Formats: sequence, structure tokens, C-alpha cells
Amino acid sequence: MTAQPINLGTGSHRVLPGLGIEKDMLDAARRRLALPERLFNLNQLDCQYEEDAATLWTFMRPSGRPSFNSAMLSDFAVWQEDIATAFGPTGVPLDFLVLGSRVPGVFCYGGDLDLFGNLIRAGDRAGLIRYGRACVEILHRNMACLDLPLITIGLVQGEALGGGWEALMSFNVIIAERGVKFGLPEIKFNLFPGMGAHAILSRKVGSAMAERMVHSGEDFTAEQLHALGLVHVVAEPGEGVAAVREYISKQRRRLAGHIGSHRAMRMAKPITLDELVAIVTEWADTALKLSDADLKMMRWIVNRQRQYQLPDDNGDQATRLAAAG
Repeated sequence: MTAQPINLGTGSHRVLPGLGIEKDMLDAARRRLALPERLFNLNQLDCQYEEDAATLWTFMRPSGRPSFNSAMLSDFAVWQEDIATAFGPTGVPLDFLVLGSRVPGVFCYGGDLDLFGNLIRAGDRAGLIRYGRACVEILHRNMACLDLPLITIGLVQGEALGGGWEALMSFNVIIAERGVKFGLPEIKFNLFPGMGAHAILSRKVGSAMAERMVHSGEDFTAEQLHALGLVHVVAEPGEGVAAVREYISKQRRRLAGHIGSHRAMRMAKPITLDELVAIVTEWADTALKLSDADLKMMRWIVNRQRQYQLPDDNGDQATRLAAAG
């Protein structure tokens, strides 16, 4: 029988209990007690654990423009800490870690451009570097799968631009719905993506293609990136969650081999945190050189993207979680 997500309410662990004999039920209860409460009560991340599939689903629910605002970065830091300490071989079983978005038509638009504009106008180099470092520290930990034997999956059901696409580059597997767009638009306001794109793309597709993606500012469809090996599965519109479930089911039998292969690839082409931080520093120094015209273009992009933000309400958790279907 196919597992279906359920909602156990605010303050409860959302878990799919295993079916079986009484001992299995007791073991499942112990695992539920081991789950950290705060992981399921983050402000901008909805988490749901499926015990039968040993999978943790997480969906971004950003406040305001769908971007990595500072509060969301704090949520991600807690998310990573709690997963690393509570799950794994000595904790709650976890084979797959999935990240998607609750915003219709958008995965993520990347960096907090409102914050960038304010920091640039104030000449706050330290603030820019601090924000960028927070981003790449999260990205680098995700690239290492939080030092756990698992596979990370990025579920893309809408646009992934700028830092949104950079974040996805840190996942082992990207499953995207047909027609969704990926892009690095920073060059349009005279900047460049500072949170991982150069380091990751140059290793995956080579320097020439990486430069094209960064310098052109053009968008790429899921199908185009699939042809380049940057998207692993293309799902039909509306079928992204089902495609993730199918992928997990198919990979289960060869899980150890896939986990080991991803680790070996990281060993073959390592990306250090120092490298990422050095790029962040160059990004911050370049940002401080932006003109008023560049900042106006940044503002125009921000205003255009605001139409996709979620309503500012707390809503019913059951309604939000039903989308994981």
C-alpha cells in the first residue's frame, strides 16, 4: 500500500507509522520520540517524515518574496543541525532528504535582493560577506549530505533563479517538472552569482558552459539541463512529488551503491568551504561597485518577483502539508 502523508497537528511529529506487529509499533514510537520537536515547528520550512520510506520531506514556505531571507537561513541552519544529530545509522532512519517549495510556480529566487540593496547603499562589506558566508556554509554542508549516508533530492516545480539554482546544485539528484526554468540573472544588474555556481558548474559541465550560463543571464528549461546532466529526472507538470516517490522506490535496492558513488564523486572533484568563501568575498567586493542604475534594475526584479509571494498568514498546517501528496 502506498504511504500517504498525514498531519498530526501543531507541536506533533508528522510521521507515517510503520505497519506490523506490536514490536514494530513500539520501535516506531521510540523513533518518534527521538525526533526533535523544533524541526517540525520551523517558521519557513515545513517538514514531514515518512517512516516507511525513511524520507524527510521539506518544503520552503518563505515570508515575503520567495528568496533566502535571513530568517529562512536561520531555519536552514537549525534544520541541518537537527537532521545531523537525530537521524542516521545511530538515530532515526533516513535514506532520502527532499527539498521543495510551497510557492506555486517558484522554487526559489535566490538571494535577498532587498537586503543586498540596503547593504550596498550603506557600503556594508562585512554584512554582505556575513550573508554570503551563511549561504555557502549551508550549501557546503548539504553537498556533504550532512555527513550522513543518504541521498539528497531537489524537487523543482517552479522557477529556480540565482541562488535558488545554486542551492539546487548542492543536491545529489534534481527532479524537475517539464518546462520549469533555471537561470542566473545576476549579470543583468552587473553582478555575478556568488554562492557556488562557478565552483559547481565548472566541475560538472566545464568552464566554457559554466561561463555561458553565468555571463549570458539566459534561462534554461528542465529539459535543456537534463540533456546536460544537471537535471536527473524530468517529470510532467504537477507530477513532481510522484516522480520523487518513484525515484526513491527504484533506487532503494541499489541505495548503498548510489550513496558510495556520490561520495566518490565528491572525493574526485572536491569543493572546499574556503573556496566558496573566497568567491563570496569577491562577490561582495563587486557588489559594492554597483551603480544607481544597477540598483534600480535590482529593484525592478524584486518588484516583479513579489507577485509570487505567499499570503502572510499562518494557515492550516494540514492544508500546507497536503501538497506533499
